[in-house]
Parts: sequence; C-alpha cells; structure tokens
Amino acid sequence: MAGLSASNSIAIFDSLPGYLGIEQLSQKSNIYATQSDGSRVLLASFYDQNRVEVESDAISQFVKDAAVSGEDPRFFDHNGIDIQGTLRAVVSTLVSDSLQGGSSITQQYVKNVLVQKCEVIADQAQSDICYTTATEVTVERKLREMRFALAVEKKYDKTDILRQYLNITGFGGTVYGIEAAANHYFNTTALAVTLPQAASLVAIVNNPRKFQLDRPDSVTNGAANDYAANKMRRDYILGEMLAEKKISAAQYEAAVATVITPVITAPSTGCATAGANAYFCDYVVHALQTDPTFGADEETRMLNFRRGGYDVYTTLDLDLQGAAATTMNENVPKISDVGDVGAVISSVQVGTGRVLAMTQNKDYSQDPAVLISGANYTAINYNTDRAAGGSSGFRPGSTYKVFTLAEWLNEGHSLYERVDSARTSHWGAFQDSCRGPQRYPGWNPRNDSLRHTGSNYSALESTINSYNTGFLGMAKELDLCGIRKTAEAFGVHRADGDPLRQGASSVLGTNEIAPLTMAVAFAGIANDGVTCTPVVIDRIVTADGTELPVPQS
Repeated sequence: MAGLSASNSIAIFDSLPGYLGIEQLSQKSNIYATQSDGSRVLLASFYDQNRVEVESDAISQFVKDAAVSGEDPRFFDHNGIDIQGTLRAVVSTLVSDSLQGGSSITQQYVKNVLVQKCEVIADQAQSDICYTTATEVTVERKLREMRFALAVEKKYDKTDILRQYLNITGFGGTVYGIEAAANHYFNTTALAVTLPQAASLVAIVNNPRKFQLDRPDSVTNGAANDYAANKMRRDYILGEMLAEKKISAAQYEAAVATVITPVITAPSTGCATAGANAYFCDYVVHALQTDPTFGADEETRMLNFRRGGYDVYTTLDLDLQGAAATTMNENVPKISDVGDVGAVISSVQVGTGRVLAMTQNKDYSQDPAVLISGANYTAINYNTDRAAGGSSGFRPGSTYKVFTLAEWLNEGHSLYERVDSARTSHWGAFQDSCRGPQRYPGWNPRNDSLRHTGSNYSALESTINSYNTGFLGMAKELDLCGIRKTAEAFGVHRADGDPLRQGASSVLGTNEIAPLTMAVAFAGIANDGVTCTPVVIDRIVTADGTELPVPQS
C-alpha cells in the first residue's frame, strides 16, 4: 500500500505546474492632506491586510535569525524542501493517519502566495473555492507546495525568499508582514525590534490565534500569565538561535528573562479616523470608487484601493480646513435646541477646481451603533451630491439669483435697466422655450422686507438688495429655459441627479443643490465665466513608485 501511495504521489508531483507567478502583496493605502509648508499629513488608511512591505535591509537580523532558527534551521542548506523535516512529517502522517507539518520557509511562503492569490478574487464563491484548495489538508496540497518551492528556489536567492516570507506572512487578525507586526505589537519597526521582541513576533507566525499578543484577557496567553503561550514559543526560538550560534549565551539569558510587554498600536482604518477632515476623506473615497480611471467597476476600484498600497495626495489645505472647522465650531452647534441644524463650508480654488476645504457641523461615523447614539453623528456628507455620499441637496435660495443676472447680461441687458418689480401676484406668463409659456396663478412671492413691495428696480438695485420681485421682473423678460441653461453652464445640477427644474420659483433658488456645486459655480464666476469641475486628488503613487493617472478638472 505504501509503495502504491508513493507511486501515485510521484505521478501527481510530475503532473503539477512548476511555475508560481508572484503578484504584488496586498498593502494598505493612505490618504494625505497638505500643510502650508508643503508637508504631508496622513488623514486615513484603508486596507484588507495591514501590511507595509519593506526591503531586507529594513528588517533586523534578529528577526531573520529567529525566523530561520525557529521555522526552518536548514533553510540555507536545502533547495526549497527540507528532506529531514519532510521525512519526519511523512512518518508521522503514516503513523497517525493525519497530515503533519514539516514545511520549509519556502513552502510556507508558497502557501501564503497561493492564499493571497485567492484573496484578490472578487467573486466570493470563487475565492472560497480557491482558498479551500490552497489550504486543504491533503498530500496533494503538500506536493503542490513542494513543486512550487523548488521553482521559487531556482528563481530567487535565499535572502529575497526570506524577505518575501517575512513580508507576506500573517501575524494575527488583519496584521500582515513583519513591519506592521512590529508596529502593532511593540510600537516599533522591523529594524528596531529587540532580540526578545523579534523572537516573540516570529513565535506568532507558528500559530497566530494561539500566540498573538493583543488579547490581554486570554486565559492561556494574556497579561495575567505574562503571555505564557507566546513566551514558551519565544524561548524555544531563542534556544534554537543559541544552538545555531546566532546569539551568545549572555544574550539568550537576558532575552528569556525579559518580560513580554506588548505596546499595542490599534489598527485604524477608514475616514472615521480623520477627525474634522472625515467628510472630505469620504468624498475622496467616493471619487476613487466611482471614477473609471481606477478600474472597470466599483468593486474592482475599491479592491485596487484597499490592496494596492496607494499613497493618495489630495487637494485639502489643512490650514484653510482648520480655519473652516474653527469657524464652524464657533458659530454652529452640532446639536441645537431649535432643531437638527446642518451647516457646511466648501471651498474651491478659482481656476483649478481643487477642493481646498470641506467641513460640516457633525461628527462622521458609519457605525450604526454610533449613529443612533446622538444627532451630532451622521455618515451623510452635506457638502456633496447624493451619488458622492451626500444628501438630496438643499435650496440655495438667493445665491441662485446670480444665474438670472448672468443670463440677463448675456442677453444684452444693462445693470441699470429697470423692470416691473411692483407686483406680488398675477405675474402672467413666463417665457419658456423648452416647454412653452408658463403661468403660475395664485403664486404670491414677497421680498424679505415688506417695505420693499413695489417699484421699478434696476437690475443692480435688485442684486444689491436681493429683491425677489426684482429678479422675477428680470425673469419675465428672459427665457426660463435660458436661465436654467446658464446655471448648467456653471456646473449647476440637482444633488439627487434629477434635471434642474426651471419654473419661475426656481429663479429664487428652489432647486435642491449640493453646497459644493454652488461653490464650484461661484468659482467659475470669479474665473471670468470658466467653470472647473471639482477635483480632490493631486497625485496617486502606488507601492512600487508608479504614478497613476488621476481625474482632471
């Protein structure tokens, strides 16, 4: 039976592919803002796997020696397969009728690569099938790993394999790679870890759930027993390092006497970590999600973003943003006794469309439990369109009158030309080239001050005093459809995605429009009538230093 099994295994081995394509590892992406001195400040990070890939010279020799001594002492001697370890595992498997370990570092690396390939598959069902195949407890899986390990050893040198292994391996939860692990568990770097820290980190690799150090309440591996499980594995690794002459006896004694003292740096992800900049951050994420520049569909775009190691450099000016947030906090409460009041500040750079500031009088959260805890929390960005994470818009009121004034001047009228502004009812027909003449019987608009109920105001007087009846008098001599088209020429659109309404009341600002849209329009007016669509991303640099194209205004 053993001979038959061996014969079948050899046949399977020979039929397996001998090449393993290695894609870039999943890395976290970061969104940055800029201060007045040009320095970059991190707003938020996003990831499926908290990983920062580092080069070999950024990893402590203690870590490298601990990994080899603890996981694969003959790593530098074998060709990808540790024959002694494999034979020992085969014997144990035959005796116990269950698959045993014996994987070399190269084989472990291969397994991790195969698992990583599964995790980038967008279809969850296909990803699950792939993961099962990559981790199933079968002889065939072991043979596949061995075959790939031999191929990897032919293509890469040992130093690079060890580096890749330390970058790809999991350290518990969403923590992947030695750099993120050093930061998470000890608030340090892979280069700066001490000897006992290095051994503790490598100990986690063997069984993350059993040995990870961020569960202080664990009965078997917690603060109460000085992380006993991890210490046992750590001290074993230190003993192996001593036996391999990687450390001295004095170093060994000092290390095993060191109490494990984690300094946990809790991983943070998402825009909720961006504080007063959270709504701008949310707008950036929606830009990445919806723009075809970043992928064929939304799912692909977000997968690329969460895994691609992007450094996203945004247009946010932190000095201007700070001033906006201070102004907001001093003037508009998050919770008001008179009702649920919402207020925003959106600032757009004239001539470029770069969004320089974006804030509102609420605290950002997408956590349902937090959202129901108080009216000061919302996930809705009041600044933006509904499709960009915003609301259905707000009536701009008198600020919308500028488009009637623009159409008035565009049609050749003068600022000093007077119009009938006396009436408050029975306005008669308004011309509308899109729908035909429009009448609004019973509609009785008023001015804000009852003292200004009638006169023939000039366009300039109506503008200075924002007279409703003055602008309706101007609209009577214009085309309602033309006023709408002028607004659209400045980038104005409804926040809910519906077409702009063009009734007579729309002259007074009754369309629901996002504040950012109005900021863009007024920046266009300041730019001699040339409107620049809003942009929030200046540059995107991937993990390998490649610059991605970004949406242009």
